[in-house]
Amino acid sequence: MNDQPVVVGVDGSPAADVAIRWATTEAASLRTSLTLITVVTPGGSASAAGDVVYKAVALAGDLEPTVDLDPRIEHGSPSTILVKASGDAKLVVIGSRGLALMVGALVGSTGLDLAANARCPVVVVRPDLGAEAGIRVVIGYDGSSAGQAALDFGIDYARRHDLAVRVVAAQPAGTDLHRLTETELREAVHARGSSDAELIQITGHPAEHILRLAADANLIVLGARGRGGFSGMLIGSVSQTVLHHADCPVAIIPAAAVGG
Repeated sequence: MNDQPVVVGVDGSPAADVAIRWATTEAASLRTSLTLITVVTPGGSASAAGDVVYKAVALAGDLEPTVDLDPRIEHGSPSTILVKASGDAKLVVIGSRGLALMVGALVGSTGLDLAANARCPVVVVRPDLGAEAGIRVVIGYDGSSAGQAALDFGIDYARRHDLAVRVVAAQPAGTDLHRLTETELREAVHARGSSDAELIQITGHPAEHILRLAADANLIVLGARGRGGFSGMLIGSVSQTVLHHADCPVAIIPAAAVGG
């Protein structure tokens, strides 16, 4: 049994319900518990939060009866509460938009705070996410510490869910700065026991290539900060583009999770 829980932010919205389903399934896969956090902001209703928690627990319990559930109602700032919870978590899962009590959009203030400061990976799911029919995990890699962590996370996820692995090393046009060699890319992936992963090196805008190569993905994994093609992924246009347009969940490895 893993002693690090999966944490999910809930508020009763469709986005949060999809996040609960994803997080519950992942907690079962990781053989760990699930912490469901509802945040009551100043002026919010504690009784409404109680109803949200009750329904969230029922949803998770029906999906995976063997997963231990730890429902919590916290008062304060959503980003502060979730960042604090991330210190002991395996990962934090949030909905990408449509949240009420908790502002959870990664491109909004709470999500940006979480992605910048969380001590574990952050997974963002879309409220309109349908049946997970993806066949692979697509990992953005640039050789940085965040990229290394993205490889670890993505390959482990793929192994547990029996998915193919596609690793994409993106290089901006017109520069050789931090260009990965084919040997460096292959050695990094093979060192993690994924000898059959598909390795792709491309030149151009990282977000466009990631989205194109993730059309059949179950999950996209990106380092929050890196170098070369993935520099500024956390707060720049690349991360926002991927999060807005990806048809599958996106996992972000925050800088704080890798000592950045």
